[in-house]
Amino acid sequence: MRIDKYLWCVRYYKTRNMVTEACKKNHITVNGQVAKPSKEVFPTDKITFRKDQITQMITVLDIPESRVGAKLVDIYRKNETSPEAYAHLELLKLSKEHYRKSGTGRPTKKDRRDIDEYGNEIFDEDEKE
Repeated sequence: MRIDKYLWCVRYYKTRNMVTEACKKNHITVNGQVAKPSKEVFPTDKITFRKDQITQMITVLDIPESRVGAKLVDIYRKNETSPEAYAHLELLKLSKEHYRKSGTGRPTKKDRRDIDEYGNEIFDEDEKE
């Protein structure tokens, strides 16, 4: 089976086109060699690819007939990615939240209206005095 179809079948990528783009960017290797989208994979092959700032390492156990359900993915691959990589991803997510809280930044339309309304209230109070 082709590498692009395999990674799509075992649900690492949402579309085969995304796998093809990753192959073109040299993000995917099979047994230590950079893979083109048409590279054939066989059981016992080791696939390494970079996705979501994690270098994933998997071993092909079997070749699926077509795209499989999420519960059946473990039949066809063995995930050998280190737990430290996933812990590192969690730290990255937490550090992003530390520097920029969600909802901050450029004001939304509602925020702008609230600011304008607050400014009008202050302006009206100054006129009364």
